[in-house]
Amino acid sequence: MRLFHFASYILIYLYFKLHLIMTLIKSISGIRGTIGGKVGDNLTPVDAVKFASAYGTFLKQNLAKEKLKVVIGRDARISGPMIHNLVVNTLVGLGIDVIDLGLSTTPTVEIAVPMEKADGGIILTASHNPKQWNALKLLNAKGEFLSGADGAKILEIAEAEAFDFADVDRLGDVTENHAYMDIHIDEVLELPLVDAELVKTKKFKVVVDGVNSSGGIIIPNLLEQMGVEVVKLYCEPNGHFPHNPEPLKEHLGDICKLVVEEKADFGIVVDPDVDRLAFISNDGEMFGEEYTLVAVADYVLSKTPGNTVSNMSSSRALHDITEKHGGTYQASAVGEVNVVELMKKTNAIIGGEGNGGIIYPSSHYGRDSIVGAALFLTYLANQDKTVAEIRASFPQYYMSKNKIELTPQIDVDKVLATLTEKYKSENIATIDGVKIDFPTEWVHLRKSNTEPIIRIYTEAPTQTEADVLAERFVKELKEITGI
Repeated sequence: MRLFHFASYILIYLYFKLHLIMTLIKSISGIRGTIGGKVGDNLTPVDAVKFASAYGTFLKQNLAKEKLKVVIGRDARISGPMIHNLVVNTLVGLGIDVIDLGLSTTPTVEIAVPMEKADGGIILTASHNPKQWNALKLLNAKGEFLSGADGAKILEIAEAEAFDFADVDRLGDVTENHAYMDIHIDEVLELPLVDAELVKTKKFKVVVDGVNSSGGIIIPNLLEQMGVEVVKLYCEPNGHFPHNPEPLKEHLGDICKLVVEEKADFGIVVDPDVDRLAFISNDGEMFGEEYTLVAVADYVLSKTPGNTVSNMSSSRALHDITEKHGGTYQASAVGEVNVVELMKKTNAIIGGEGNGGIIYPSSHYGRDSIVGAALFLTYLANQDKTVAEIRASFPQYYMSKNKIELTPQIDVDKVLATLTEKYKSENIATIDGVKIDFPTEWVHLRKSNTEPIIRIYTEAPTQTEADVLAERFVKELKEITGI
């Protein structure tokens, strides 16, 4: 089943501090929270051990094997070594062997799990959250995120504290392997659509913002092996993020300026765990994270025609590019698990999310900035255009992202059903909230899984049209709810 079928499990509880900051989130995909504070209110050592115990216990209960193996890696967060040691030794205490990758990336752990023939994996990262956050992200034996059903079982085990640790003669062993980021790069360079030799002939110059995490190691290494001159910005993996680590325009003034100063061909920005990829055009303007997937898909589809998938809140541009190449586009519910599920069902050759997440099955079913960067460089090497000119060649769409806060008395499902009935003559999808496709624009309304809000995303051919459409639906929602 898809994640949204398990909405009741998505948040067991939320604790809020000032300004409604979430400090601990327990969900079917793992546990995420801020470091320090009280047990159960924040991501404390006790909470880390509890959820690592629940995950290990789940594996033991569901796999009929004498000995289990789990791969673990972390990003460069300041709290990383502490959480890492707690999780590793918890699994050892359960009698599970650990392959310890040390400093790594989310996609690197994902490819390591099947390569090591492991039974699962844990990535210690809070993705794009600020440095005070950390998280345990949980993988299955394929190196993919857990299904909703499996995640729910782990939450139940954690709640019941139904753990059974190993005796002294059956403790797990730890094997360190810090070579996997290099192995990951080798795997990417061997992909048929990655042409490092062609890229070398172009003598590109690229600025890289690694937000002082593991992306500051792996992205420059990849580029240098492809013959690219790299200008490093915030590439020291010390966990002190120099700006908000989410790769959005308002956080990226430094690299936008540096790309122009260095007369670079473009800039690359990743988040701390390197599963989101954003580009800065040669003119210092944002390429647009929605268009990262569009550009890479345009290249992949030109070489290997086929189908594509992104989530319902992603740009319509991928639909247009896919049809241009003779393929079929489909939209999934929001969430990487849902995108991957639909990609498998439709045999999609590329997919992802509009936040800069590239999923390329020829490598693996996970968002991967290393794969995305290598494919984009090859794409650029095949073009007689600047990055800014490539961006201008795509269908032009603009998004507006809004929200309205809810009160406990509001029946969100009833509100969305009312809108569905009102617009029933339009092209409507209800697999994740309500998405209404108009001829030249769309609106997607969905209940947030992490905040008491309804999200309102719109897209249109101009920013003004997108904003007007958003304002229209904000007004309609307020009229329906009486807010």
